[in-house]
Amino acid sequence: MEHFRVALLQLRSGPSLEENRKIGLEACRRAKAMGADLALFPEMWSTGYTIAEDPAELQAAAIPAGHPFLRAFAGCARELEMAVGVTCLEADGPQPKNSLFVYDRHGNMVLHYAKVHTCDFGEEARLGRGDAFYTADLDTAGGTVRIGAMICYDREFPESARLLMLQGAEVVLVPNACPMEINRLSQLRGRAYENMMAIATCNYPAGQPDCNGHSSAFDGVAYLPDLAGSRDTCLLEAGEEEGIYLADFDMEMLRAYRRSEVHGNAYRRPECYGALLDTSIEEPFRRPDRRP
Repeated sequence: MEHFRVALLQLRSGPSLEENRKIGLEACRRAKAMGADLALFPEMWSTGYTIAEDPAELQAAAIPAGHPFLRAFAGCARELEMAVGVTCLEADGPQPKNSLFVYDRHGNMVLHYAKVHTCDFGEEARLGRGDAFYTADLDTAGGTVRIGAMICYDREFPESARLLMLQGAEVVLVPNACPMEINRLSQLRGRAYENMMAIATCNYPAGQPDCNGHSSAFDGVAYLPDLAGSRDTCLLEAGEEEGIYLADFDMEMLRAYRRSEVHGNAYRRPECYGALLDTSIEEPFRRPDRRP
């Protein structure tokens, strides 16, 4: 395939699950009209990234995998023949999880991911955590793309993207809900560069609590044969405003680059990395006090 177009739905959420269903479905239709292969929502779209303090209220806001809210987006993906990556507060186990569901253009769920690195120093301490990273082959009209996912704080851990790279991820989807600034954007740029992968991040716009837009896309291709130096891997950085922003990933260019460059898995030495798995090593930094 030549190109893979991701629509970043940088939208403000509504006051209810039903309102977010309506806003989201209309945004997906707009994304399809713009030629998107996949529409991606910000983090925990079902609640607008609201995490109730009361345990009963928190559980009541969570929805299971087969909920009509999610089925509506699966049906929309099938109707539009466009993949949809929708996020929610998922009812799964004793504590709800911060999850992403990706439905392909046939309405089939191809990727289900729960946030591994929850922000346990804040309100996400009330959530459960995922325990692994996954990739999946996404069927599009132009061909197959290997996708993976991280959610917000996951990007701050190089291991997240590295594990996805080792599973062959070409495009990593990153739902987000926080202020995006130079350092967080640099993390995404670095993850794309060091793993030779594309990264598409969708944030809430300014006006949503503690968010400021700046959804972004990095294609991970730093060098080309006809360029004397490196190129800017940033395809898109949105402003603060609400809107739908398109990221066009040149898959042929990315795949050719991965076959010829030295990053990613080319010269890794995993036999030297054993300390990364040694849980007995004392933390070199004090953890911030955990807030309830």
